[in-house]
Amino acid sequence: MTGWLDEVGAATVNAALDPLCAPRHDGDEPRTPAQRRADALVAVCDLATRTEQLPDNGGQRPHVVVTVPFAALREQVGAGTLDTGGRVSPAQVRQLACDAQIIPAVLGGDGQVLDLGRTRRLITGSLRRALELRDRGCAFPGCDRPPRWCHGHHIRAWVESGQTSLDNSVLLCGYHHRIIHSGQWTVRLAADGLPEFIPPSHVDPHREPRRNLYHHRA
Repeated sequence: MTGWLDEVGAATVNAALDPLCAPRHDGDEPRTPAQRRADALVAVCDLATRTEQLPDNGGQRPHVVVTVPFAALREQVGAGTLDTGGRVSPAQVRQLACDAQIIPAVLGGDGQVLDLGRTRRLITGSLRRALELRDRGCAFPGCDRPPRWCHGHHIRAWVESGQTSLDNSVLLCGYHHRIIHSGQWTVRLAADGLPEFIPPSHVDPHREPRRNLYHHRA
């Protein structure tokens, strides 16, 4: 995106984006500066939508709506549809479903809503606090993002009968959440209960587990 802001507006935007645009501190940063700034803008908006400070929109807190058949979500096939009409990939749908409210709806053949269930399965409250105390920020190796910038990721997907529990959850920033859902890196909890990540073979032929030492360095 391009545009013009006044001096104060530009300074405000830069103040919000600049801390999120720095390359990873371990030097292993595949994104260009432009990609990092785009990710930073999305991260700022994502954080804003998870606060209670934005005004309601149509009587509801600001939110993103994705419609997808449950079977397609479970089997990782087919795309989801945004309320804007845009399409999102199966991987993007599963990423959004990790730390979002899910409202099951039964639709008739013509798309008419026949039954609307209650929201469920969100990583919030005491579970979210316990997750933040354990991981202290994004758990991906080399990432320094604090908890407020992170999503709660189900290690075993909820649609695959994964539990919404501490031993099935890990904190990930938006960028590394996408990395995990791309299917190359995998995450698991080690014997001591802390998350560790298995890199793809092109990163490490031996696929030795890695941890984030940044948040636990003290």
